[in-house]
Amino acid sequence: MNLTVNSKLEIPVNEIQWRFSRSSRAGGQNVNKTDSRVEIVFNVSESKTLTPYQKYRISIQDEVKLTNGCICIAVQDKRTQYQNRQLALSRLASILREILKPPPKKRRETTPTRSSKRKRVESKKKRGELKKSRQSKIDY
Repeated sequence: MNLTVNSKLEIPVNEIQWRFSRSSRAGGQNVNKTDSRVEIVFNVSESKTLTPYQKYRISIQDEVKLTNGCICIAVQDKRTQYQNRQLALSRLASILREILKPPPKKRRETTPTRSSKRKRVESKKKRGELKKSRQSKIDY
């Protein structure tokens, strides 16, 4: 079962490492017997499916902390190992999808038009007149 990140990127299972341990979360007495905590490790630097540009994009992101060139995700939210595995895979896919989104287009600066400048000045004058009309005029 490969991990589908988007329509262009699919990570094979052999590039994802799994670690299981006992959870300290929900599960009652069952927690002491089963390894329901899941830790997923995806080595970005040694991945064969990612292009060099994608690896660079992942490495410069602040959202994901890379440990020795790896993305590590630990999940112990659910009671069963299977549910935690599914949740870890979906989190990894969403993180990669978010990071590898194309950067937004840069805004091209424009100068304000003559009419927009005129409207702005007119609205400021109107506002000033309104405030002036509210003032009480006391003669001393």
